[in-house]
Amino acid sequence: MFFRMIYDDKLAQACYLIGCQRTGEAVLVDPERDIDRYLKVAETERFRIVAVAETHIHADYLSGVREVAERTGAKIYVSDEGDADWKYQWLNQKAGGGSYNHQLLHHGDSFRIGNIVLTVLHTPGHTPEHICFMVTDTGGGADEPMGILTGDFVFVGDLGRPDLLETAAGIAGAKESSAHTLCNSAREFMKLPDYLQVWPAHGAGSACGKALGAVPQTTVGYEKRFNHSLKLSSDPGAFVANILEGQPEPPLYFARMKMENKNGPAVLGTLPQPKELIAADLKSIDAKRQAVIDARQWLKFRTGHLPGALHVPFGNQFPSVAGSYVEPTEDIMLICEPHQVDECVRCLIRIGLDRVKSFATSATLESAKAAGITLASSREIDVAAFKNEKSQAGAFVLDVRRAGEYESGHIAGSLNIAHTRLLDRLDEVPKDRPILVHCQGGTRSSFAAALLQKHGFDATNLEGGFGAWQKSGGEVQK
Repeated sequence: MFFRMIYDDKLAQACYLIGCQRTGEAVLVDPERDIDRYLKVAETERFRIVAVAETHIHADYLSGVREVAERTGAKIYVSDEGDADWKYQWLNQKAGGGSYNHQLLHHGDSFRIGNIVLTVLHTPGHTPEHICFMVTDTGGGADEPMGILTGDFVFVGDLGRPDLLETAAGIAGAKESSAHTLCNSAREFMKLPDYLQVWPAHGAGSACGKALGAVPQTTVGYEKRFNHSLKLSSDPGAFVANILEGQPEPPLYFARMKMENKNGPAVLGTLPQPKELIAADLKSIDAKRQAVIDARQWLKFRTGHLPGALHVPFGNQFPSVAGSYVEPTEDIMLICEPHQVDECVRCLIRIGLDRVKSFATSATLESAKAAGITLASSREIDVAAFKNEKSQAGAFVLDVRRAGEYESGHIAGSLNIAHTRLLDRLDEVPKDRPILVHCQGGTRSSFAAALLQKHGFDATNLEGGFGAWQKSGGEVQK
């Protein structure tokens, strides 16, 4: 059996390519939309992708299952479990007409890729339709599974959060019942043999859980012993309280991902090829008519950027911030270096932001400035100035940390809105008052300050954030 995890560091997402070396056939499980990288691995290893599967309707990225089926003709294997609200709606909507070659899966079903058998376990809780795949390599004579692809059910050290149907998709009252369902699934997981390897769909950094480990895989036995949530599954009350406590606010784009993955992600075909702009082109850029995503670091951004630009530095937070601040109907211009363009485009299309039309480099921006194009700046102050301005009449303090951070200690009188939810709650922030923005260390608040500035707010970032406030002896309210 051939087994390869293909990992996206920025979304902390794992796709698995599993192949039968005797027949040269392979299956992809939980792919993202830019499938060329999977096809390249398969070609290099001399496999034909004949099947594509996924564990559930994802919230954190657009599925690549439809893309794989369009490009390769692979047979689709997806869940038919769960309630009527969470069924795949696009399986009979093949580009050009007709239905995709597909099989809807239920608990206990299995399918074969050469000598590899994948057997379905229904594991609801994270989502109603969630399934896992037990993987057995019969080619070597095995009649028992080697491991289990757990999707967003069991991670290293954590379980998939059960609150997203409510906190992301807006289904009121869903999180408690989903947590109880997840507890039942966890108890069933505890019955599995200890030797099974566990191959999860996410690692540390994913918003699909609150305490994911950075190790790429684990075993059932290890998780039984050390996964705190799993150990609580014998006590449903304690389990539900624990699994719901401290879950971070989901990025704003999660709700859109849920619906698009259910109804059918748009077929991408090829990656967008943004046009490189010259300095003279920047005169006509209007950030009110398109999204300008500036991927430079904060110091360069705050010193000078195109008016209305968003501060979304190139790094692991790039997709979650861009997805929370940009609408899918907006044309997008990037400010980044040439070697960053491809990765920026991939990050954007993975969350359904496909309209990437142009880019300009930092050098081009400097040339535009030298040619007389006016750049905007972002204001940042140290904690001493922050204290002084906070005491002035009319100052409004906005805390963009997570709710759990805010509850553990905050500046008295501050309003808490997580930075990934801010775009949807701008009407709660006054436009006629100076806004003093902070997070824990000054990074998330820099994203928020630029967003506020784009929308006409007088926003100032606190250098060093709440940590600097505490260190200086600032009063903390709990």
